[in-house]
This record gives sequence, C-alpha cells and structure tokens, in this order.
Amino acid sequence: MAIAKAFGDNQFVARNTYPLLRPFLTEPLTTEQITVAIADLPSHLAGTTLVQLSDFHFDGRSLPAKILSEAIAQCNAAVPDLVVLTGDFVTNQAHEIHALIPYLQRLQSRCGVYAILGNHDNRYNRYYQTRTVIREALVANGIPTLWNEIAYPFGAELPLVGLADFYSKEFRPAPVFAQLDDQTPRIVLSHNPDSLVALQPFRADLVLSGHTHGGQVTIPGWGSVPGILQAWSAAIPNWARPFIPFLRKDCDRVLRHWEWAAGLHTLGQNQLYVNRGLGSYFPGRLFCPPEVTVIRLVRSLAEKSPQPTTSPDRINSFD
Repeated sequence: MAIAKAFGDNQFVARNTYPLLRPFLTEPLTTEQITVAIADLPSHLAGTTLVQLSDFHFDGRSLPAKILSEAIAQCNAAVPDLVVLTGDFVTNQAHEIHALIPYLQRLQSRCGVYAILGNHDNRYNRYYQTRTVIREALVANGIPTLWNEIAYPFGAELPLVGLADFYSKEFRPAPVFAQLDDQTPRIVLSHNPDSLVALQPFRADLVLSGHTHGGQVTIPGWGSVPGILQAWSAAIPNWARPFIPFLRKDCDRVLRHWEWAAGLHTLGQNQLYVNRGLGSYFPGRLFCPPEVTVIRLVRSLAEKSPQPTTSPDRINSFD
C-alpha cells in the first residue's frame, strides 16, 4: 500500500524516498490458521482450504528473498485447495514482477493460483500501464488475474470474485455481483479493506484483502499505531498534524478504516479477513509479523448470520 505517504507533506518524497529506504525492524514470518463459516456452503466443499498471500512489494528492499521462500514453503505445506494472491506484487516499477515470478511458480494447490491487483500494480507512466505488464506476466505463468471478473475454481457452487482495486475508477462491484444468484455463496478478493463498506449491498460471504501491512507497527493490547493515532486525532492540534504520520489531511486515502488493519472482521452479513502482507516499508515491522494465512471453510446455517471462528492468539489483538 501507499503507507509511505503518511510520513511527509511532500508527495514526491513520500512516494519515492521512503520506499527506497530498507526496513530495519524485522519480524519472523508467521502462519495464521483461521476457520470461517460460510452460509449455504455445499457439504462437499466443507473443509476446503485456502491460502492467502498479499503485498509482496518485491523490489529488492521491501521483502527479503528468504522470507518469500519461507512463505512459499509454508503455503505448500498447508496442501491448499486454492491459493489466492491479493495484490501489490510490485512497489513502483512494473518490471519488478519478473523477479517475483520464479517464486510464484513454486506455489502448489489442487485448484490453482488466482490473483487480483493492488494499487501499486495499477499505475501509469509515459509508455505503458503497470497493470498490463503485471497481469500479462502472471497470466503467462498460469496465474489467472481477475479484474472485475468471476472464476470458478470449485465449480458454480462457490464462485471466486476478483474486483478492481478500490482506488481505481474501474471499481464497480454491482455489475459483477449481478452475474451471481443471491443464494450462491462466494469468496471475494478485494485488495483494499475499505471496500467492505461499498460491498454492503451485496452478498460477500468472505472478502480477502491486504493493503494495510497490518499497520506495520502495533502496540500489544492497543492495536496498530495508525489506528491509535487516528482514534486520538481529535485531541491533536492542527498545527502538529503535518508532522505526525497518518494524521495528514490526505491520509484517509491510504486507509479510512484502520480498525480493520488486520485479522477477521464482520460488517452486517459479510466477513472480511485482512492479511498483514509480506513486504514492509521503512522503518519495518514491530509486533506485526509478515503473514501467510491458511483459511478453512466450514458450513453455516443459511438463516443465521455467519459467525466466524478465529485462532485467537494474534488475530483478535487487532480488533
């Protein structure tokens, strides 16, 4: 995500200097195991295992190759039925995808690997659109990349919806969801968790997002630092705001709902899981390790609101 924007008034500095600084705070990779109840899930799909990876930012600075290799190994060790990649493969340059592809080729799952694109994957320069280069590279290597599209890796009974990035002018979920019967459960890939609000009118049994990096720095028992600063913003004078990360007047463009920085959340009937990502910007991560998410789907009664069950050790600490 564009988390670097929060650290200075000059947008050029924010976008170009902070991503160039190598993170020095590191945390070991973790695998989060969660179980999510889905209404109307066909009995033969109960127990289906998904693995989610997100926010690679494989630019030579933000994600060490060792951590990426560990993430691929942990993903394969879960023996997933499906692997989903929820965007931000690169940071600034489209060509960064070509260094990442050999690692993604190692991913193994019964029903394949699917992807969506994040805000860093959807940029323009004088010569090309970043999105085109990245999508072509992924598709050429057997990774369907959805942009307001529906795929059926499990058949028609559990569609996989992949949305355009929330920042994109092409984020238009209504025509996509109109293609599905309201009685059909579905998994939704949407890079930015703020999109959960826009998805309220639709059935979105489980939305998988990234983008936040979990806030990168968290205070145990309190939550992510961006979320804490946002909650305290009313008490901070206007003159001080430009000097405090995540309180600049345009930082709600990074994320408005920092309470959804990581973990499992519910809004109405829809559930959201936010992966903390693999890549990190300067200064790095503290109490917010990079993440591989293993998700087990179970059945829920259709007439009841789906009640997610999570592994409480780390996920609930973000709420």
